[in-house]
Order: sequence, then structure tokens, then C-alpha cells
Amino acid sequence: MAGLPGVPAQAGPASVLFTAACPDCRARFELAAGALRLVIGASDRTTFYSFTCPECEVSVRKPAGERIVELLTGGGVRTLRLHSTV
Repeated sequence: MAGLPGVPAQAGPASVLFTAACPDCRARFELAAGALRLVIGASDRTTFYSFTCPECEVSVRKPAGERIVELLTGGGVRTLRLHSTV
């Protein structure tokens, strides 16, 4: 998801699609919200999204800034919030 430019298409209210790209095989494709996972941690290093490339099946993990978090949560991507124990 090179920069995750946004939500390119909507087939219906519950079927948001996100444009994605694999850094391994360089394939470009669209993924439904259910194919992505978002993890929100206490820092930029622990906030990321992940998916499995449908072309080469490699597991991809990329950092998620504020805008990407906003787009993914708004699009219905399942989110895990990490809590630190201090």
C-alpha cells in the first residue's frame, strides 16, 4: 500500500476496497477491509497495518501514520489496540 492513497472504490456501504502493493513481488491489487489488519500501539514504531499478498502470499507489514489509521478504521478494518503496562 504504497502510501495508501485512499479508498479507490466502493461497491456498497459495507464493501470498501483499498489499493495495495506488495513490496516483494510488486503486484498491485485491491483488498477488502477484511483482508487487512491494523495495530495501534503507543508509538509510530508500534502502529502498523498488515495483509497477505494475494499474488505471492508473503505477509506484508507497513507503518501506519495518522491518516492511514483514519482511512483504515473508517473503512471497517479490524483494529487491535496495544496497551502498555507501565
